[in-house]
This record gives sequence, structure tokens and C-alpha cells, in this order.
Amino acid sequence: MSAETFRMNRAIPSTEHSESGLSVATGSTAFLRYSTLTTTVPKEFVHRAGVAEVMLTDWARKGDLHFSVAAQWPRGHAFFTPVAGCHDPLISAETIRQIGSLLAHAEFGVPLDFQFVMWDLALEITPAHMTMGGAPASLEMDVICKDVKRRNNALAGMRYEVVIRRDGQVAATGGAGFTCMPPKVYRRVRGGRLAESVHALPLTAPTAPQAVGRLSPQDVVLSATSQEDRWQLRVDTRHPILFEHPVDHVPGMTLLEAARQAAVSIVGPHSLPVAFASEFMRYIELDEPCFIEARRISGDSTRVLVTGSQNDELAFSSVVTMELLPL
Repeated sequence: MSAETFRMNRAIPSTEHSESGLSVATGSTAFLRYSTLTTTVPKEFVHRAGVAEVMLTDWARKGDLHFSVAAQWPRGHAFFTPVAGCHDPLISAETIRQIGSLLAHAEFGVPLDFQFVMWDLALEITPAHMTMGGAPASLEMDVICKDVKRRNNALAGMRYEVVIRRDGQVAATGGAGFTCMPPKVYRRVRGGRLAESVHALPLTAPTAPQAVGRLSPQDVVLSATSQEDRWQLRVDTRHPILFEHPVDHVPGMTLLEAARQAAVSIVGPHSLPVAFASEFMRYIELDEPCFIEARRISGDSTRVLVTGSQNDELAFSSVVTMELLPL
């Protein structure tokens, strides 16, 4: 299936949106159906195996490279747990990640079997508009795509910027850049490393959950080393969220979680990550140790530089901005 032959603009087949609601086409007629019903977008469009992990609920094109996307954040989640009464900042990062793959498949015609490589992700939250409420948070997101690159008339990659609004207020802003490639090219790039053939290293012991802002040892992605502020990345491929489906390398969201935990360890447990500026330079392999290091940025007590290295090569970096919480 080529990029030209795959196209789907709506999550529900044979439907279209009108100003008055959702119309369902039946033969030559169309009649108004429930205008307030909400469903998630297809899980395949956001590269999730489980519907429960899909944050996005709808999208619409507003211009050639301008889109509106809707989402919902649950009040409770197995991994994205509240922090100081706020929705987990990283649920914003996961939402931004999902937007890129949704638009690539649904609006730019990228086939579902193509592989995506995320190169960077930035995020800044406004804690006052991230507070937990009495119902799931409904979100409207304004998305601008840019630097769109094509190869043989098919999307090869792009960047996009996102403004996340809740009740009309800006809750977060961010963006990301990615490239995508057909399966044959990806297999060549990966040199035969496949999800079914690569096995992770034996699971290492977690550092103390309370030291990295976590409640459960299962959710800790750092293992202590003999050096202070240096950890081995703890790769638990059985984790139901961080490794939601089989993969051949460490996912970007796992690395963002490592950055968050390392920053909390440096600044202290009474702190909230409010911004990430992350770059992904190379694949981090499952079967080789990766080491995470963190240090405060000189002259700024609330900004932490977190890096991930494998085989003595820099593979990941993130500047994490922390906000101190009242004791």
C-alpha cells in the first residue's frame, strides 16, 4: 500500500462533520446523529496497542498545514499519575507524540506499516491550568505543521507545534519533529534488529521510588550506580505503559521519564517538572547498558541537564525545568 492509496479523514467510516453535528451517510441520504458523542481516534493511528492509552478523540483540517485536534485526559491513570494536584506533565508529552502520528497517517497519507523516528520533543506546561478537576480534562489543540519533507511524493518527515487549551486557557505548549520510512528501509537502517529477535538485558534493581517522584518500584526507570547522579537505565519491557507493545529499541517516552526522574532526584522530591527540551540523537538498544547522568545547569538551580549515553556515545539529552513546590 503506497502513501497515495491510503487516506482516512475520520475515525468513524462513512461519516462527515457538519456545523450541526455528525452526519451518517446511508445510500443517497444523510441524517443527523448524536452530535455530542465522543470516541477515540483509531489506536493504530497513534501507535498504541490498547484503546485505553489513546488520548486523542477527534481532529479536523483548518488549512493546508493547520489542524485542530481534540483530546481527553483521564482523572486516573496507571502511570500518568497526578503530581501536586496536577495532571502528570508527561501526559502532555504523550499527547503531543500522538498528534504527530495521527496527522501523518490520517492527513498526510503515511501507511500504517511505516516506522517513525522522533528526533526531538519540547514541552512547557502551565500548572494553574493542569489541575485535576471533577471530571476528565477535555482539551482542544491547535497544531501547525512545518518543514514538511517528501520523498517520491510521500511524507518523509515534518515538524509540528502544538498549543493545548483547556476551557479556553493554555495548559501547555510544545512540539516535535520526526521522520518516517517504509518497512524495508527501516529494516536496513536497523541492521536486522527486530522486536521479536532483540532481548533486553536482565532487569536491574530500581532506585528508591520516593527519591525520583514515583510511588511504585515498577515505575522506576533508574538503577543506582557507584557514581552520584549517574544511573543505569532500567529497561523493563514488561511495563504495560512504557513498553505498551513490543519494540526493538527504547521508546522516546521512556527516555523522557528517565529525564524526569533524574531531574527530581537532583532538585528534590518536592518539585514539579514544567518544561522539557529533548533531543534523540540515536537509537538506544535494549540489549546494551545505557547510562543516565544529570547535573544542574550552572547559574540556574531549577534547570537540569539530563543525558543518556550508550557505548560512550551521546544518544539522548533533555533540559528539564523544575518548579519547587511548597513544603
